Amino acid sequence: MERNLKNVLVISFGFLLLFTAYGGLQSLQSSLHSEEGLGVASLSVLYAALILSSMFLPPVLIKKLGCKWTIAGSMCCYIAFSLGNFYASWYTLIPTSVILGLGGAPLWSAKCTYLTIAGNSYAEKAGKNGKDIINQYFGVFFLIFQSSGIWGNLISSLIFSQASNKGEISEENLACCGAHDCLTDATNNTGSAEPSNSLIYTLLGIYTASGVLAVLLIVIFLDQIKSDQAESEKEILETPSFWSTFLATFQHLKDKRQCLLIPLTMYSGFEQGFLSGDYTKAYVTCALGIHYVGYVMICFSAVNSLCSLLFGKISQFTGRKLLFALATVTNTACIIALLLWKPHPKQLAVFFIFPALWGLSDAVWQTQTNGLYGVLFEKHTEAAFANYRLWESVGFVIAFGYSTKLQVYIKLYILLSVLVLSMVTYGVVEYLEAKSSPGTPTATKKENVGPLTQETPM
Repeated sequence: MERNLKNVLVISFGFLLLFTAYGGLQSLQSSLHSEEGLGVASLSVLYAALILSSMFLPPVLIKKLGCKWTIAGSMCCYIAFSLGNFYASWYTLIPTSVILGLGGAPLWSAKCTYLTIAGNSYAEKAGKNGKDIINQYFGVFFLIFQSSGIWGNLISSLIFSQASNKGEISEENLACCGAHDCLTDATNNTGSAEPSNSLIYTLLGIYTASGVLAVLLIVIFLDQIKSDQAESEKEILETPSFWSTFLATFQHLKDKRQCLLIPLTMYSGFEQGFLSGDYTKAYVTCALGIHYVGYVMICFSAVNSLCSLLFGKISQFTGRKLLFALATVTNTACIIALLLWKPHPKQLAVFFIFPALWGLSDAVWQTQTNGLYGVLFEKHTEAAFANYRLWESVGFVIAFGYSTKLQVYIKLYILLSVLVLSMVTYGVVEYLEAKSSPGTPTATKKENVGPLTQETPM
């Protein structure tokens, strides 16, 4: 096997093992640690730390440690979060959430840097176009990585399904589920019994072992960047410096189009935060039990992955406006339906319909918003995507931050309001683009940036 491809596969399966653990844990935080909102508070802190990490750490760590050891070290931050869940409290989960957040940005940046260098290296030897090889490598990576959401959630549901104390949920307790939740510990106030400590420890043990295997895979099998690639690495790391990137991020806000895209970018964080923080707890865990959370999130992950691939292909024919309209209509319908629906165990299929439709919409928000940034800010991609990561993370922080303070129906109204505002400001951006270049069909312009920037942060 060609060595560079071997390294791509090592990184891909390393990330698969790592995010199999993290993805499953993230989906369970609001249900597993619902006391005083500890679970969602940890996620809010995590994304706040990610914001700081994105601005300062990646260039420094990659330059000092190199890509391989930055990846390995950052993966250890994720393992720390898994260990913090063993004895979950404000004194263990919050610090380990900060550690994970700080390790998140260097992990993804080092991965991008390594795959870019490997692609350019192979292209030079084979006499091929570097961009084509890099896109192939990222395609292989995301093909393997995207399935992590399925495996992590499958493991959690299979383990929690072994619980012998799953009880019937009374109609009185079901009244506390859904949009008009009782703003109390729903998982304890309903008949949905919590899994035993032995099952929780079994799950956390599997997740921790998966993270350790990921680190060992990188340490043992991933090659160091060769000396003949040093110039390429130096060029990537030194342009630009982290201070210039930091300043450029905020200077880029002088562009009115960037300011107009802030609501849309934040909405991406809001809607993902609602699904993993509120839908899983107030609807699924409350009415069905925690053992169904994994199955429901598998449905979301599978549809999201398939639609991401589909929309990436058809966007050149439909244009981004039509896809944004599809996502808006789908998300709006889901929000209204969630406001009206009273979840009941007899309506089992409905619990899976919502995450499936949510996955379809999220695929549009991820692929098309990334593509939109690439097209609009082609000459300032570094600053533009720094803003993308910043404002999406702010959306996550806010969504998780108010999760335990507001009833679900208020959060749904907030979600709907942000969506409407996002589409209004997005429409203004399209209008400005059409006005500035009347002869250019911007809606169908295509920039192949999806795989490079669609970084499921965490």
